[in-house]
Amino acid sequence: MASVSPRRGRNIALLIDADNASPSTLETALTILGDLGTVNVRRIYGNWSRPGLKGWAALVHRYALEPQQQFDLTKGKNATDMKMTIDAMDLLYDGHVDGFGLMTSDSDFMPLAIRIRQNGTPVYGFGTRRTPEAFREACTRFIDLDALASKEEQESAGKTPSVPVVDAELVKLLGDAWRASTRDEDGFASLSEIGQRVANRSSFDARSYGFSRLSELVQSLPNFATDKRDTGLYVKRLR
Repeated sequence: MASVSPRRGRNIALLIDADNASPSTLETALTILGDLGTVNVRRIYGNWSRPGLKGWAALVHRYALEPQQQFDLTKGKNATDMKMTIDAMDLLYDGHVDGFGLMTSDSDFMPLAIRIRQNGTPVYGFGTRRTPEAFREACTRFIDLDALASKEEQESAGKTPSVPVVDAELVKLLGDAWRASTRDEDGFASLSEIGQRVANRSSFDARSYGFSRLSELVQSLPNFATDKRDTGLYVKRLR
């Protein structure tokens, strides 16, 4: 009998706020969550009497999504958020979920993401570029689905994808992590250590900048020199 790798054996839950997520980005979210394990729990929340959710309704059977109905109890108030939060906490306390994906651009889920992380459980956020910083930073990783969708559209059209600008704040973040890391006599530090330090301070994900992994992003920056060794990639800040 074939053995199951630790990563593939991890049980992951994807909770979708249908009112604040696009059905066109579902496949991307499922693929990225493969970093954590197998997405066995797939629940989507909304008031299914709304015409605006027809796009999601068409995907329910194709992707084995479990629809959760929540009527709007009061005009202007969305009860979906509360139901999704309660379910997430139930899953967390049951102890059978090893990671979460929260597909929403609603900052109201910031406390939920923080609570999940406090339990030592990774939580990936999936939203648009308009997602408030509060929710972005509450997640272990936040993926800008707008940036990924733009890249895929350009690739499908045979164009060279435009790479999102890496701002000075991200360069400073990487530089601070390099300075705090153990460096050899030539000033190089292990990218794995740098990445760990960055993860402790920020939820950014290299994919939001058009790169598959952190190593590709760093190698594209003129601010850093890289040295590939048998033990991995090493990085040095130049300016």
